[in-house]
Amino acid sequence: MSRDSSNVNTERLVKTFCELVETDSTSGNERQMADLIKRKLEESGYVPEEDNAGEAIGGNAGNVIVRIPGNTDAPALLFMAHMDTVEPGMGKKPVINGDIITSDGTTVLGGDDLAGVACILEAVKVLDEQNIPHGDVYAVFSIAEETGLYGAKALDTSKIPAKYAFVLDEGGPIGTVAIKAPYHNKITFVVKGKAAHAGVCPEEGINAIRAASAAISNLPFMGRIDEESTCNLGIIKGGRATNIVPDEVIIEGELRSISEQKLDEYTGKWVESFKNSAEKEKATVQAEVKRAYGGYFIPDTHPIMGLLKKATDALNLPLIPQSTGGGSDTNVLNTKGIPAVNLSVGMANVHGTNEQIAISDMVKATALIVEIIKANAEK
Repeated sequence: MSRDSSNVNTERLVKTFCELVETDSTSGNERQMADLIKRKLEESGYVPEEDNAGEAIGGNAGNVIVRIPGNTDAPALLFMAHMDTVEPGMGKKPVINGDIITSDGTTVLGGDDLAGVACILEAVKVLDEQNIPHGDVYAVFSIAEETGLYGAKALDTSKIPAKYAFVLDEGGPIGTVAIKAPYHNKITFVVKGKAAHAGVCPEEGINAIRAASAAISNLPFMGRIDEESTCNLGIIKGGRATNIVPDEVIIEGELRSISEQKLDEYTGKWVESFKNSAEKEKATVQAEVKRAYGGYFIPDTHPIMGLLKKATDALNLPLIPQSTGGGSDTNVLNTKGIPAVNLSVGMANVHGTNEQIAISDMVKATALIVEIIKANAEK
């Protein structure tokens, strides 16, 4: 028998979302947001905790964690959303036009991922108001997701005995689920040349900018490598003055692939090509490769997908498994041993001032959280 979304209090959900949007919470500056989320949970009768994740990254707040005690012996579930937003994200003002919420055009909206936060908070309310049978439900609102998944990386999952996790941080129609996400390497090239006076004795110098330029232009690939893999150089820093032959250039980039084997192969080719090209210009290169996070793949046959299918069927929603090129807290949870998928909350045009979200999508996403919890408790 299908169910609708009537148990979700749409007015309250929108009010909560707008209140969240109006609270500044750029990465590393989530103090006000953490306090707001804790206050809302306390008003619902729960006891949220805050960890010390912020200390490790120089932020002013930690992850907010809460346990909703179960009334059955069903396995525990975890729902997660990040509380930080990207720039420009200070002074956000939500604008409601019918079913659509946008910013005023001067900032991002912050639906990424405050929509996820709002949906989880509303779902917790619905559980209590409808006296819905459920096992223990954990909710985590993470910090610094946008700058490197740092909140999730610092999360002590040994204190969260969840069988499965659902991260509310994806776009697309409700029912979209990211079951595959890439491994991610960060790479830094430090090109060393030799300083000299550019007007007196330039021939005595080794121009690091020239060497770096040659190395970049000779890279074997840039952008889309194949259907599973991408790469990019995004930051270049170097030079001290126009009258000095530059002796150092720092270049930062990344490579991603669904396949860990491909990622290792492509990273090796990049490093080898870059070094060979720069050294032909008599420069030296130091290359540092760091694994930013691991990838994950949840097959259709995994029990978490069966649970999700049961919930989407109850709401007459299509289940739309897909691969994503982006990373999220889902990557970290899978790496830490909790099977996790990333669910859509309907966010659109994220990271831009034209970001928007449909109220109806947030209602459906909230209802889906509730249905997952219900399905998990059914024998």
